[in-house]
Amino acid sequence: MPSPAKKRKVNGVPSMRSIESFFSAQHAQLPPKSSEANKEELLTDEELARKLQDEWNQTDTQAHPESIPSTEDTSPRKMLDKAEPSISKPSNIATHAQSSTSKDILSLQSSLGSEDTIVSAIPLDESPLTFDPAKYVPELQKHWAHDGGDASYALLTQGFILVNSTTKRIKIVDTLVNLLRILIEGAPESLLPAVWLATNSFAPPYEPAELGLGGSVISKAFKNIYGLNAQGLRTLYNKHGDAGDVAFEAKKRQSFTLKKPKPLTIKGVYQSLTKIARSKGSGSQETKQRIVERLLQDTRSAEESRYIVRTLVQHLRIGAVKTTMLIALARAFLFSKPPKAEFATKGMKYLAKLRKDELAELYLRSEEIVKASYARHPNYDDLVPCLLEIGVTEELLMRCGLTLHIPLRPMLGSITRDLSDMLTKLQGRDFACEYKYDGQRAQVHCDSNGKVSIFSRHLELMTDKYPDLVSLVPQIRGESVSSFILEGEVVAVDQETGELQPFQTLTNRAKKNVDIGSIKVNVCLFSFDLMYLNEEPLLDRSFRERRDMLRSLFTEIPNRFTWVKNLDATSADSEAVLEFFKMATDVKCEGIMVKVLDNETQNNLVSEDAAIAENNGDGLYAETLESNEELRNEQLPPPAKKKERSTRRKALLSTYEPDKRLESWLKVKKDYSTSSDTLDLIPIAAWHGNGRKAKWWSPILLAVRNPETGVLEAVTKCMSGFTDKFYQSNKDKYCQDSDNVLASKPSYIDYNAGEPDVWFEPQEVWEMAFADITLSPTYTAAIGLVSEERGLSLRFPRFLRVREDKSIDEASTSDYLAALWRKQMERAQEENPMIDDDNIDEQEEQAYRDLDGG
Repeated sequence: MPSPAKKRKVNGVPSMRSIESFFSAQHAQLPPKSSEANKEELLTDEELARKLQDEWNQTDTQAHPESIPSTEDTSPRKMLDKAEPSISKPSNIATHAQSSTSKDILSLQSSLGSEDTIVSAIPLDESPLTFDPAKYVPELQKHWAHDGGDASYALLTQGFILVNSTTKRIKIVDTLVNLLRILIEGAPESLLPAVWLATNSFAPPYEPAELGLGGSVISKAFKNIYGLNAQGLRTLYNKHGDAGDVAFEAKKRQSFTLKKPKPLTIKGVYQSLTKIARSKGSGSQETKQRIVERLLQDTRSAEESRYIVRTLVQHLRIGAVKTTMLIALARAFLFSKPPKAEFATKGMKYLAKLRKDELAELYLRSEEIVKASYARHPNYDDLVPCLLEIGVTEELLMRCGLTLHIPLRPMLGSITRDLSDMLTKLQGRDFACEYKYDGQRAQVHCDSNGKVSIFSRHLELMTDKYPDLVSLVPQIRGESVSSFILEGEVVAVDQETGELQPFQTLTNRAKKNVDIGSIKVNVCLFSFDLMYLNEEPLLDRSFRERRDMLRSLFTEIPNRFTWVKNLDATSADSEAVLEFFKMATDVKCEGIMVKVLDNETQNNLVSEDAAIAENNGDGLYAETLESNEELRNEQLPPPAKKKERSTRRKALLSTYEPDKRLESWLKVKKDYSTSSDTLDLIPIAAWHGNGRKAKWWSPILLAVRNPETGVLEAVTKCMSGFTDKFYQSNKDKYCQDSDNVLASKPSYIDYNAGEPDVWFEPQEVWEMAFADITLSPTYTAAIGLVSEERGLSLRFPRFLRVREDKSIDEASTSDYLAALWRKQMERAQEENPMIDDDNIDEQEEQAYRDLDGG
């Protein structure tokens, strides 16, 4: 397809001023066009510029063989230098040699600099035990000195490239660790913006900051900077399906410019994002457009363009999720520290001498401190400066601990299969059963001045959504309460009868600028925990203590503020628990929550892992052992060996553990009490249906989430449980021309067993029932967790509902799927001891293959 420049010349109608118009005087001196000269009409802008460059070089050499050509302001060269247009070229054309050093001489230059060559040669994916930042920092600092010492964006881009090129979590962590070490030692002030950019964000979740960039802004920038027209832009997007990949392809054609761009810096890119977010009111769109175009114009490589655009559209897609970044930070500060810092580090030489188990234990302790601090105070603006000042020490938990008006990440409950499973897990323990209301979890903060903040489960600020709850605070807190953080469930209720309303009723309530007088959906806050009271954190107190303080120091207001309905019991009270569960479901609750009331006594059996964690301080539970791939692989038994039953139980802590999902809190929902579990899966693709379903998408491909890499791993196809009405609404949502459909499979989806007719933009969660979980040669979900060669799939999956209360970050994980499979195998072995994990019936396995589509 001819370029826009060629089309203009062939049609003879120049729609815009081309580069040729600057040099009409030189063209007037050329001889009449011959048939050979007619071919010049089809020259691209760059080819024409190169031809003129050669002619000028010859003229200058003849007229001034010993001198530099004149650089008066009226010269065409000066005019062109001021215009600074970018010239497209195929990537195989060599750079034109330029003997003159004058900046006013027209010269097509590579947009890449010497620093880019240095950065691309740094082995960031090397083991941190052998990677020495001192080899590279001095040379990099020479280049960074021109920008006030700020690290270049090229270094961060190189890290993104290496992380994106592997799915191995160890490699991802090692690359991030080495990248952070270079910044810690060479440009500490660039560390914080680098962390924000690498985590695909620029502000904590509780700050209402959004870029607000629509697709039109990015498209217009592509057209203005890369010279793409609407047809060319659509062609590239249809081919690649990712805005970053479109920028990559467009920039490749523009690798030579008339003026070398000034290097982007990590800090500069981050500051540009904050400027975009702060742009409000009249003229804000023009401001945002200029910032976006300046960023694209200043990129020096196609890869920089790719990741700048992915950052702008908030889809970085490098697999470096929150947990991975916290692990990388913890490890990086074991190796390195800023030049003027006074805290001690272990250092590369010391760490390299440790045995594998010693190194793993040291890593684990550091990671626990950093994770615990972030869970209590989820803001890199506070965490990273503290790390630069004091390193990874216990003091970090005090400096970046629980703070009013900064939400802590909520504690989560594990899912149990049914009531009998729950009673088995809590055998011999006192526990509380609570109604699990069908509402919205809320975290309420109040300081001594009476300022109130309300946060959602996802840490989003929703104070404006519930002014009626804010007005209740002076009435509910007792005289001895000055400040607090409590947690509860906001439920829509009938104010007169107290009858609970479904979650869908709550969703009809306005989200912003709610006026108390206009509220039509009334709510009640059912409180269940107290984490902070009168400037004192209560996280280390037992659940029984926290609950007693909540109920004794706060005042109940019927149908507006009250406590969750509860029953204290033991595993011997099975009939009472069953009756309580039935009562909960009868009043439209989802089920019950079961919570351990007190910590283990010395007489209780404690697993070795948990005992170590409890001795680490702050009641940290060693579940993070599973987050370390090296240790996890050692702990998992080979598939061929039968797992020996442990005679000891894990410690069940009654303390509040932010951002952890522990068995000291258990969920028993009415759906879980049936014969099978459910999974929350993400729809990622579909095929055209057959017969009656030909006009709809059926079957639909679903995936679980890999929490370590961020990859979505395909687990099953589903074509059961859908109504015709749902089929139609789903087809309308994922129609071919909508933004919810991708042109090709994105890199963050793992599925290689065929090409669906359409790929979905991952954005919602569906609850799915199933008969059982099977090993599959087709699907990749949980591969490596139960089998090195096969993943897991679902037999007879059935759609239940869309989980509107969950984001894709809360979808079921591959780890959880693997855990369900192990429990299934244990139950099967209990029922039939002759079953061998590796002796699967051939007919049954073939049936599974047929179900899986391969």
